[in-house]
Amino acid sequence: MAVTSPCLSSNEKKHWWLSNRKIVDKYIKDARNLIATQEQSEVASALNLLEAALALSPRLEQALELKAKSLLYLRRFKDVADMLQDYIPSLKMASDDSAGSENSSQQLSRERVKLLSTSSNSSEDSDGRDYPSFKCFSVSDLKKKVMAGLCKNGDKEGQWRYVVLGQACCHLGLMEDAMALLQTGKRLASAAFRRESICWSDDSFSLSNFHEIFAPNAPSPPRGSGPLLSESENVSQLLAHIKLLLRRRTAAIAALDAGLYSEAIRHFSKIVDGRRAAPQGFLAECYMHRAAAFKSAGRIAESLADCNRTLALDPSCIHALDTRASLFETVRCLPDSLHDLEHLKLLYNTILRDRKLPGPAWKRHNVRYREIPGKLCALTTKIQELKQRVASGENGNNVDYYSLIGLRRGCSRSELERAHLLLCLRHKPDKSTSFIERCELADDRDLDSIRDRAKMSALLLYRLIQKGYSSVMSTIMEEEAAEKQRKKAAAALQAAQAAIQIQQTPESESKQKSELKPKPKPEVSSVKTTPSNNVFQGVFCRDLTVVGNLLSQVGFNRPIPMKYEALSC
Repeated sequence: MAVTSPCLSSNEKKHWWLSNRKIVDKYIKDARNLIATQEQSEVASALNLLEAALALSPRLEQALELKAKSLLYLRRFKDVADMLQDYIPSLKMASDDSAGSENSSQQLSRERVKLLSTSSNSSEDSDGRDYPSFKCFSVSDLKKKVMAGLCKNGDKEGQWRYVVLGQACCHLGLMEDAMALLQTGKRLASAAFRRESICWSDDSFSLSNFHEIFAPNAPSPPRGSGPLLSESENVSQLLAHIKLLLRRRTAAIAALDAGLYSEAIRHFSKIVDGRRAAPQGFLAECYMHRAAAFKSAGRIAESLADCNRTLALDPSCIHALDTRASLFETVRCLPDSLHDLEHLKLLYNTILRDRKLPGPAWKRHNVRYREIPGKLCALTTKIQELKQRVASGENGNNVDYYSLIGLRRGCSRSELERAHLLLCLRHKPDKSTSFIERCELADDRDLDSIRDRAKMSALLLYRLIQKGYSSVMSTIMEEEAAEKQRKKAAAALQAAQAAIQIQQTPESESKQKSELKPKPKPEVSSVKTTPSNNVFQGVFCRDLTVVGNLLSQVGFNRPIPMKYEALSC
């Protein structure tokens, strides 16, 4: 019997196609039921079913929507962004700018933009300028991102992409993209509701219809879970929170650019110390800006602490590594500065090797890829200069601890103790991970690594502060001991001069009085008893003069009653 190759007839092909379709529908139905339980294990099982359904039908819209929402529920925001990265406005703008020149990219974006399918008017406020990342957030830039986010037709590709991707971008720290996407999703949902409500009767306006419009193809929530408009309300609350954070960051960066460093620090502190947690990427950016404000204000220790927090949240932050290296060089801590510069050089070499910036394509950076070669050459020269300084004898022994602690030279002991107490309270290693509680992590699996990096960097900074306190305190104690010796020598010299003056004063006074006293004239008498009386009287008068001098030195100025009859005895 000859073996023939299997060939399928038209009926068999139709049968296999129908069976695959039934399998996909069954997977989607089971996934809906699992997602409706709102348990992580069940949602993870539903995700596996959706992966199997997409393997059979890769472009099925319902499966893509349920997969994106399942990933969002499981807090796998990076996977959502990777899945829908073509709809991120900033990534779209970057690809348009790299495709051609500035004018051509503007023209291309204008041709592709469609606000809604029923409207033909679109605002064209983008001025095409390249705003640096350190400048204030511009309204025209926001409009440009909103327009770039609307380049896809919402009717054909679904409105859920904007809402789901907007929430994921918010959790990833892409606040401007999140605001543009969420506003786009709300506008598309409102437009769809207006188009469908034209043919409705008055009795058709119910909460169930609203739910079908604002949350299409979504499983109904379980009984007793709350109002049906919870998703729309959550989007509105999230938009309000995003706008508040952006307003505060805009005010802080404006104050920083104006030179009002205390005002900028106050605004950034409101963001990082807020009661509601902020996304990890957004917090890292705010810590970096506040570190720049602390550096400009001369508060080196606080600036180093914020750089450490930034690197704990984002280890590949180029700006944070560069700023921390410059801070260590400012206080003449050259070994630590060299360590950061070597790390930065390794990061530059990795970027040039991979031909892309670190992280996923949607991650925001403060530098561009074409700037890396020039920065690497300047960095290599800087490293060679620092190595020569270290070889010449400038090592970690001559660190400027006064600048690190924030004190002037010649400060008192009380000023040092007060500054040291404040620094210890702020940068104690036990409290180094407290900022993570106010941080909404993009991936919970990174918690341990972030905590370890924060503890290590905080411990190194705390040891440096303690070493600076000991060094400055020893200097102050030496100055106080030298001052005591000077005072003691001055007091001894003054006492010796006073003793010499006391010894010279009685002699001078006795000489002056002896010169002023009249000499007695000798009397010639025939009586023999007269000379003996004159001799007795002269001796008495000389003793009386000495007693008077002593009494005058003591301060005895009262008259002494005397009997003159005793003189003739």
